[in-house]
Amino acid sequence: MIADAVVVGAGVIGASCAYHLARAGLRVTVVDRAAGPGGGSTARATGGFRAQFATAVNVQLSLIARARLAAFRDETGVDPGFDPVGYLWLATGQAELAALRDAHAVQRAAGLRDARLLDRDEALACNPAVAGDRVIGGAWCPSDGVIRPMAILRGYLDAAARLGAVVRWDEPVVALERAGDRIAAVVTPRGRHAAGLVIDCAGAWAASVARLAGVELPVVPLRRQVAITEPTTALPARSPLTIWQGDGFHLRVRDDRVLLLRPSPGDPGDPWSVQVEPAWLDDVAARAARRVPALGRVALDRAGSWAGLYEMSPDGHAIVGAAPGCANLWFASGSSGHGVMHAPALGLVIAELARDATPSLDLHPLRPGRFADATALAGPALL
Repeated sequence: MIADAVVVGAGVIGASCAYHLARAGLRVTVVDRAAGPGGGSTARATGGFRAQFATAVNVQLSLIARARLAAFRDETGVDPGFDPVGYLWLATGQAELAALRDAHAVQRAAGLRDARLLDRDEALACNPAVAGDRVIGGAWCPSDGVIRPMAILRGYLDAAARLGAVVRWDEPVVALERAGDRIAAVVTPRGRHAAGLVIDCAGAWAASVARLAGVELPVVPLRRQVAITEPTTALPARSPLTIWQGDGFHLRVRDDRVLLLRPSPGDPGDPWSVQVEPAWLDDVAARAARRVPALGRVALDRAGSWAGLYEMSPDGHAIVGAAPGCANLWFASGSSGHGVMHAPALGLVIAELARDATPSLDLHPLRPGRFADATALAGPALL
């Protein structure tokens, strides 16, 4: 049987695509290299959700995703764990404050109505645990918050299966058979899956899948490390996700622990390793103690800390749509750290494209060919 769509990758974006395609009436097969759910990046995501971005298309993706999450339990029977605890951005210098101000203007124009700029006292009132000696202002959105990545993944996979989608685990793609400008079949060690449409949702591995069809996809893996504390009540359970604009250091509370993160241009060590560098943990612990004094008395769970992978595109935005020169190879890749939060929107727009419906947002800024014609999106790397 020829599947209407073969989805490569059963992470949260692939699962969302499978669900939305099956809901649209398509026959869907999903193949994944892992032995079961959560074998890739989704299980290592920290679960932040925000609409406070500096480009309109990312704001719009978040607003669509937020609406899809509101309907998630009714549609799938699973609670996605969305909790609007808010996202608090903190500025410690005028350049940082200007970047937040510029992003705020984009957010308001794109339809994010409850985002606000804050003065120093307002920012510190949003999270009283923060040391205020260097903070000069911030930005706040109370409808941003946190989600449960694995709950969303399982909800989509189970709902897709109920709609007839077939998920095949332990099936890495070893070949994409081409017939002219189209993919005829997806080949794995266990079989050949004829396909009308192939959607590459393989995350950090997406470029290697595209290369099997002779297509270059500019997505590369980027290792990100996460520190986790021992169980603690040092911060309230519903503390806002708090992020320092200058260096991206941020924290959130999850399951009676605090997750601590600090991005760097390229985290050290093997890019595919899940182990965390001890020196990085020392640095994060020191930053946490300075910026949130209550955490100075909380030990890190060093053995429980982990690393995961972002799937980075050159401009830090998703790549969505048909591959140049291969009409039925589509991408939903390169979300650059925003994959879990945008998965509900990406699955929806892929299904809309598949049934020739007008997408819920203008996908032109995310088209795969934008890098070749020098129209990549511009915006601050963090926002």
